[in-house]
Amino acid sequence: MHSGADALDADEATKLVIASLEDDKAEDILSIDIRGKSSVADTLIIASGRSQRHVGALADHITRKLKEAGAKDVRIEGLPQCDWVLVDAGDVIVHIFRPEVRGFYNIEKIWLPDANAARA
Repeated sequence: MHSGADALDADEATKLVIASLEDDKAEDILSIDIRGKSSVADTLIIASGRSQRHVGALADHITRKLKEAGAKDVRIEGLPQCDWVLVDAGDVIVHIFRPEVRGFYNIEKIWLPDANAARA
């Protein structure tokens, strides 16, 4: 797969990202294993922040923790608007939304067609 997280495998990076999101009170955290479904990454993590400031802080903390853990070439997109921020750590891609933006794009539905049913 990607060599973006050389010192950190996808499972370790996923655990680190989810722990960071939980510590920072992200909402509706969803981790989707996309191995075999996409060559882009192994894991897709989707979460919501309560405001633009919260979304930005979540992304900043994730990026910092991944780099401290040895992830190389972590890229971030969506700043400074912080309606939808994407953190690309190679094997793990994190999407952080404001709730209304997440509802509009509903990217979970692409990977989990029954995501709305599971969430209800």
